Amino acid sequence: MTSPCFILFGATGDLARRMLWPSLFHLHCEGLLPEGLRLIGTSRSEKTAEEFQAAVQKSVEERGDKELLKKGCMPDFLKQIDYVSVSADKIEDYKKLADRIGETSDMTFYFSTAPEFFVPICEGLKSAGLSGDNARVILEKPIGKSLHSSREISDAVEKIFSEDQTFRIDHYLGKETVQNLIALRFANSLFEPVWNASAISHVEISVSETVGVEGRSYYDNAGALRDMMQNHILQLLALVAMEPPSHLDQAAVRNEKIKVLKSLRRITPANVSKLTVPGQYKAGELNDEKLVGYLEEEGIPKDSSTETYVAVQAYIDNWRWKGVPFFLTTGKRLNSRHTEIIVHFREVPHNIFEGQGDQARPNRLVINLQPTESISFELMAKQPGLDGMNLQPVNLNLSLAQEFESHRRRIAYERLILDGLKGNSTLFVRRDELEAAWSWIDGILASWRNSNIKPLQYEAGSKGPGETDDMIKFWKWEARA
Repeated sequence: MTSPCFILFGATGDLARRMLWPSLFHLHCEGLLPEGLRLIGTSRSEKTAEEFQAAVQKSVEERGDKELLKKGCMPDFLKQIDYVSVSADKIEDYKKLADRIGETSDMTFYFSTAPEFFVPICEGLKSAGLSGDNARVILEKPIGKSLHSSREISDAVEKIFSEDQTFRIDHYLGKETVQNLIALRFANSLFEPVWNASAISHVEISVSETVGVEGRSYYDNAGALRDMMQNHILQLLALVAMEPPSHLDQAAVRNEKIKVLKSLRRITPANVSKLTVPGQYKAGELNDEKLVGYLEEEGIPKDSSTETYVAVQAYIDNWRWKGVPFFLTTGKRLNSRHTEIIVHFREVPHNIFEGQGDQARPNRLVINLQPTESISFELMAKQPGLDGMNLQPVNLNLSLAQEFESHRRRIAYERLILDGLKGNSTLFVRRDELEAAWSWIDGILASWRNSNIKPLQYEAGSKGPGETDDMIKFWKWEARA
């Protein structure tokens, strides 16, 4: 049997340097890659295989796991790597690529490129006879910038590669803590009976970044809603809210996720001002560093109304989650970097501790995805002492780094690359999931336009617009009324 082949388009790009080549190196060192796998990088640049191997080595040495780098795996890893110069729109380049691949039992093509190149690459692969049943494609986000453009891309790709051959990647789904969320819910009888509106008052899902656009002018055509909410946050929402799948297989899990996305309450011009807060950062300061505003960033139009922050009060209209708001927030140039899910449980029905000092607070389950990976459950306990029943919250902590200290923290792409090579699509996004997410996001964007809603200004280095706090406070006031 001939050797399998992994072909990376955009092999010299930022994502490839920071994440993909280090991930492949880690998998190689641990003996997890398929036997005899060949790695072929492609980009428009003219390079020799030796020049490209040197660039890969530099990327891996800068970003790779230090302990694995000491194992001496690099020479054998570099021997697996080849390079072919391919321009997406030059059909003759794909013949060169086909000659270099030769006969193989299995091909995985990873598109780490801008989405406008997805279709020409697929057409080029077909022209060179590289789109048979022994091939699959992994598509990096974003896939389109609207429901319409997403469908155009999917329709064009589907003419060449079937849905079973197409793997749409969202690297958040490869994070250990995200997969632990599934284990937490469905392997512990403590949580599943109370994972519903009768016991949970609201849920927060937030992705907070301290960085700005950092010269990436493409961001102005995307914004926070398209760049983060449409993919990462809605995927986390689907995993938090989905019904128990019948089995832990790719069809069952994804069937439950799509039900959640299709149950999201539509946001319309009638409710958009109440349920959303768009923002854009202005000049500010963080850790004594002066930060420019979004409109002063390189390549950003001075009259841009692109949002760099968004908060959404979302509702899932089904029996399990009736009336429970999901507060979804993401933004750039905020005061901290974190990705977390906080599940807020309801207050006890009758507080017997009133008048005795501290109040009993509702329990919280906090799931941190970055910068640390941990899960904590906040309970109320009595403070030691003889001066009454004074309560304070205490945490039951699961630190993945401490609990599994013999296991290194993986790059999320490692699992997804490995699953892609095996043809396991459980942690990838199906077309109907993608389209359901875009449909909901398009409704928000259209409502902003129709209602002439512009982003609110917030200082770089702050929590974001204060109106987000007001949105949550107003909901709490309504809930108690």
